[in-house]
This record gives sequence, structure tokens and C-alpha cells, in this order.
Amino acid sequence: MRYNFQEIERKWQERWEKDELYTIPDFSPNPKYYCLEMFPYPSGKLHMGHMRNYAIGDVVARSKTMQGYNVLHPMGWDAFGLPAENAAIKHGNIHPADWTIENINTMRRQLKQLGFSYDWRREFATCHPGYYKWTQWLFLQFYHRGLAYKKKAAVNWCPSCATVLANEQVKEGACERCKHEVEKRELAQWFLKITAYAEKLLNDLGQLKGWPDKVKIMQEHWIGRSEGVKIKFKVEELAEEIEVFTTRPDTLFGVTYLVLAPEHPLVEKLLAGKEQAGAVRAFIRRVRNLSEIMRTATTVEKEGIFTGAYCLNTLSQEQIPIYIANYVLLEYGTGAVMGVPAHDQRDFEFAQKYKLPVKVVIQPVNLKDTESDSLTAAYLGEGVMVNSGPFNGLPSEEGKKAISEYLEAKGLGCRQVNYRLRDWLISRQRYWGAPIPVVYCTKCGQVPVPEKDLPVLLPREVAFKPTGQSPLADCAAFLHTTCPKCGGPAQRETDTMDTFICSSWYYYRFTGPREEKGPWDKKKADVWLPVDQYIGGVEHAILHLLYARFFTKFLYDLGLISNTEPFTNMLTQGMVLKDGAKMSKSKGNVVSPEEMVNAYGADTVRLFVLFAAPPERDLEWSEQGVEGCSRFLNRVWRLVTAEWDLQNISSGKRKAEPKGINQTFRRLTHQTIKKITEDTTKRFNFNTALSAIMELVNALYQYKEVPETDRDPEVAKEALESVLLLLAPFAPHITEELWELTGHQESIHKQPWPIYDPALIVEDEITIVVQING
Repeated sequence: MRYNFQEIERKWQERWEKDELYTIPDFSPNPKYYCLEMFPYPSGKLHMGHMRNYAIGDVVARSKTMQGYNVLHPMGWDAFGLPAENAAIKHGNIHPADWTIENINTMRRQLKQLGFSYDWRREFATCHPGYYKWTQWLFLQFYHRGLAYKKKAAVNWCPSCATVLANEQVKEGACERCKHEVEKRELAQWFLKITAYAEKLLNDLGQLKGWPDKVKIMQEHWIGRSEGVKIKFKVEELAEEIEVFTTRPDTLFGVTYLVLAPEHPLVEKLLAGKEQAGAVRAFIRRVRNLSEIMRTATTVEKEGIFTGAYCLNTLSQEQIPIYIANYVLLEYGTGAVMGVPAHDQRDFEFAQKYKLPVKVVIQPVNLKDTESDSLTAAYLGEGVMVNSGPFNGLPSEEGKKAISEYLEAKGLGCRQVNYRLRDWLISRQRYWGAPIPVVYCTKCGQVPVPEKDLPVLLPREVAFKPTGQSPLADCAAFLHTTCPKCGGPAQRETDTMDTFICSSWYYYRFTGPREEKGPWDKKKADVWLPVDQYIGGVEHAILHLLYARFFTKFLYDLGLISNTEPFTNMLTQGMVLKDGAKMSKSKGNVVSPEEMVNAYGADTVRLFVLFAAPPERDLEWSEQGVEGCSRFLNRVWRLVTAEWDLQNISSGKRKAEPKGINQTFRRLTHQTIKKITEDTTKRFNFNTALSAIMELVNALYQYKEVPETDRDPEVAKEALESVLLLLAPFAPHITEELWELTGHQESIHKQPWPIYDPALIVEDEITIVVQING
């Protein structure tokens, strides 16, 4: 007998909504637990990646609720972004707002169909004025503290999307979204000064004990802290100095050339009157069209060109040539790099290519007289300083300190800490985003919009063709305004904000989504924050997770929150694959969650994505696996409805402790409770937890074969109820139905989590292998 999943799932979804089962109070005597999955972009329909992410979060939320926590488990929509605008361009008859709302309605229906335990009263979309008003307000907090600024900069430009991209949105020289090759352009852009928080962002990674090491390592590398010395190289013919940052001052005597970024401000002065000037300028034009990622990729050939100019080695006073190369960027360090071919592999290869001298200045301790001509690769290790004048014979580590002190004493350099992290470029030349709340007045200049005038609303009537400037620039009703300072004519900023701004603070808004006096109520935020468990893809390790940490630290400094990190624990789930590849329309291997739910039921599909692989691993889609999960749920249904009469199974209070087979079976029940408790709430090994439930179900079928006179009804009842309670977070509909069928009045999802007895899980006998006399 198969159970009617359509009828049962529809029944309980309607009942839960009517009873407001998942509506939770902000203030409760129970301990709080904030469980959050990364909210989705409303692209149209749920995909299996969504399904897996939210199924994981729902098990965590439901099990924590049963363990006595007051659980906040909300859902909303990361609703601004380019796809909505592109849909308007493509179809011509649909507005981005309408497209977005239509998709939200579809995806909300699908999420409810899956039975996720969200508190839907807290739902919001970032494109709603009630939300982006506070996004704009937060921008102004950065602005008033000098952390939001506008400047001309060489930026990543996607010709296809006709907008600027942050460095993190460029992958292997192409736009992360549309895969078009990215160009470099110089535009006036808005930035947030994330570099002001570089030290805190790096140091506080140590607090994140509940984060995967790989995520912390990725952030550490992206921030890229390095200690070194900024050294001055004199250009005698110009009476100018070129500053270079290095972490290896001990190799300074080995510098045999200098390399500048094509954008370096001294380039034109260096080229004046040089016969190489024409060729150098042509090289610069070619290189500047390449994206930053392309120029620094390890797979890209390092190219350079001699400028015809020279500078002096700061210590040896030898003349060394100045080159321009594709791998040096103005935005990193000082835009100039010293070439030490004997002790840096990239420099060695560059020197070999352009026949530049190689000078050994660090001698390995166990070798003697390493000759430059005999090197086949750079020596990167430590050793003893040679060919370094008065510093000869010093261990290289001591040499770093000695040379740094010498340079500082002579005014030739200074010790410095550098970061790879750049300020966050947030301007986007598109319509569907939060408007930047700034106006430009001919009299007053750049003026922030007063907080009382927020939100700056997006106009509805705009043209969406990508022209290289925001569609808002062609909307007179939006563009022309009055200066809030002098009352004269002014124009609004027409760029909108990067959508990562919206997602950098949304987890706070869930604590008070209808709050009108501020972005959140601090009392409520202090109750709920930080998020106890955050769940999402590792692809967000640098972008979203770093930006969220930055926002949190800034908001803490403002006194708006009491936590310094947004997420205590982080789980990064793997992808859902089919035929060994990530599901995508282009590969034709997409499986629709909705179609699977219609065919097998929500509980079955949930069970499969939780059972088929550990959360952090990629999951290979298998319809046979789905069918297996369906068979298991039907076995549970038969076990409770046909094999055992749970309502009448108990004969009253147990008169004596179980013995024999009953004792063995009760021990198995308590061992299963222990394993599933640990696997579900501590280790998140949902696949092994489900395996343990399946084993207990099999054991119950076997226990049923024991003669009735030998069975203890209380042992059977405890085991059956434990199966339903332990399975409830994974398969909420069927367990709710069976709980009701067996005579229980209150929802199974409001029942306490089963507790194992430590004394019962100990085996009476164990086998010990002993070896005697070999």
C-alpha cells in the first residue's frame, strides 16, 4: 500500500500556514538559534542547487526547534540585478519590477510546496523601496565617515552587459555573468573603502572557528597582507624617484632592472625624447586593453619593453634599466616592481627572455659560490647574504632587518604593511539597482541626499537599452532635481549600487523586516545576531562573505549592532551534478525540482538530496536514488499503519526492565537516537543519520517477527515514535500525518527531540582480540 503524498503534503502545508506553525516570537525564554540559507535571486524557478541548500537548512532549523530553541528561519529575495533588466531588453514588453515579482511569486509557491519551515511574515525583497531606503541610508553612513568616495579609475568594463564589474566579478578575463571578454576603461566610479578594515578582516578570521578552513584561506589570500619596505630608486635624468614595495629587502643588491605598470604616472616623462617611445606607447595601448585578471594570470606570458631610461640601484648605485610589463598593475603596491632574477622565478624568466643580468645575493647555507651563469631557476630560500657590500655574511633573515633599518636611517625607504585587497567598486551603469543617494549642484558640488528624503525612488518609465551609461541618465523626471543644500537646480547620480551592497546586510533586516525607524530594531538584532548557522555555496567565499563581514565591522563601530562577525558557523554545500557536470540549460542536464515533487512528493525529493552525499560534497543526481527514497518512505508508512497498531501498542507502564531481545532492541533504539542527534545537530552528516534511521526501520520489521508474547510493547512504541521524531526534520509531511494517525494532537514538529539514555547504549559484551606469545 503506497501513501498518497499529494493529498498528505497539500493537507499539512495548508494546516501549517493556517496554524502559523512557523511564526516565531522575537523574545522567548528559550535559547535563540538563527538558521539562514543564502537568499536566492528570483531568476524564475527553483533549481536543484536551491533545493539542496534549503533542504539542509530546514533539517537544521526543524531539529533545533525540537531541541528547545527559539529558531529564526526566514526567507527573502535578493531581487535587484542585471537579469531582470536584460529580460526587459530582450522581450521589450515586461518591466524589470514585474518580471521580478512574477518570479518571486513562482519561487515562493515552489518553496511552500517543498514544506520548508520559513516564517513567511518576515519575507522581503531587496528591490522594495522599504528595503532599499535603508540600503541608501547605510551608503550615507559610509559617505559621512569618508568611507564612500568617487574617483576616476581604470575599471573592468563588460561591453555585453554595458556596465562596470568589480575585480571579484571577473573570472579568467571574462565577465562572470555573461562570459564576454572584459575591457579596461577609465571612468568616475563610487567606491567603499573596505581597505580601511583590511587588518580587522584578516585578524578576525581566527575567531571563525565554525567556518571551513578553505573559505578562511580564500579570504586570507584575497586580503593579502604583506610586510615589507617601500624603497626609493633615483632617476637621475629626471630628478625623480620611483617607489617600490618589496617583502625581500635582503635581495636589494640583486636588483638588476625595474618594471613599471603601463599606467604609472612617470611613464610619459621617461619616454620623452627616447627613440623607443613609439613602440613603448603601442605596447602600453595593447596591454591596457587587457583585464587585470588576464594580466596577472600565471598562465599568461609575461611581456615587457625597455623604456630607454635607467635608474640607480638604491644600495649598489649601479645603473639598471627600466622596463614596462604587462604583469605589473598600478593598483597593487606602488605600480613598480624591482626585478631580482636570482631570487624570484617570475623575474628569472623575464630576465632570461630579455637577456637581463642575474646577480646572486643569497647563498644557500649548504652550498658555496653559486654562480649566476649556472642558475637554471631562481633560488627562493633563505641563506647567507653575498655580493651585498657591508651586509655580506649575514643570514638573510637578519639581512632583511638590517637593510630595512639602514634604508630608514638614510631616508631611502620606510617599513610598510601592504594589502592585496582593493577598495570595493560599487557603481553600476544600470537601472535595476538601488539608486546612489547623491546629487550634483553647479554651486555646491557633490551633495548627499538628506536622510529625511530617502528613499530615492527608481522611476518606472525608463528605456533599458545598454548604452554605456545608466538608463536613469535618460530619464529627465529622475535626473533633474533641486539641491538639498542651496535649493538650486541639480542632477541626481545616475549610477546604481552593486547588488552585493543589498546582500551585505539583509540578515539584519530579517530581525525586523517592517521596521520603519531604522534598518532594524537594535533590541531585536541583539537577540538574534549573529547568525548561528549560515548555509550557501563556496563560490561566495570572497564576494558576499567578505563584504558581509566588512559591513558588520562597520556597523559595530557605529554602535548599531553588538556583534563583530555576522555568521558564527558556515556550511558550504556542494553542487548538484547530472552526468558528472553541473546542471545547466546549456548542457541540457537540468532536473526540475517541481517536476520531481509532482512525481514523487516533496518528502522523497528532500530525502534524496540529503541522503545521496554529505552536504559539503557534490551530489550526483540519480532518479534510481529518488525511487529508493520513495520506497523507504512507503516502508515507513506501512510499518506504522499496517504492521504496528501504535495507538493500542502500549499495555501501560513498564513493570520491569526489558531483558533479552527486548533489551537488545531498546539499546539499538537509544544508539540510533545518539547517532542521529550527533550527525544531525553537530556534524551535519545527514546521509549517515538517514542510514541509521533506515537501519532502525529494518530492525522494527524484524522485531515484529518476534512472537508477540516475547515482545515488550513499550519497547516497540518507543522505537516507532523515535523513528517518526528523528525522521520529522527530513520528511516533515509524512511524519506529521503518521503522528496524527497514531493519536497525537499536537504537531510532531513541536515535540521534544528524543533523548538517549547513556546507560542503555553500552554493550553488555564486547569482543576483544588478544594475542599471546606471538
